[in-house]
Amino acid sequence: MEQIARTPSPPYYAVIFTSLRTSVESGYDDMAKRMVELALAQPGFLGMESAREQLGITVSYWRSLEDIKNWKQNAEHRIAQQYGREKWYSQFKTRIALVERDYSF
Repeated sequence: MEQIARTPSPPYYAVIFTSLRTSVESGYDDMAKRMVELALAQPGFLGMESAREQLGITVSYWRSLEDIKNWKQNAEHRIAQQYGREKWYSQFKTRIALVERDYSF
């Protein structure tokens, strides 16, 4: 996904996932693609932006805190979270922010 997400007028929420990768590659790209597909179908999902190398930052945008909670509890997403902890990330941090204002060029 190499474009700036088209989000509605605020307010909405941003989930900022910052991670450091391990050297394990097996299965990562396929799981990342599946998580994008799954998020696109999730109620309340508004868009996503991602930059990945050793340090990765993915920002997903959501309509509500309830939608974010439901995404976190999605069964396939929970499996991806488990694999991330076990093999793909040496560390990560998730932040949730309310977007009150945005503007673009």
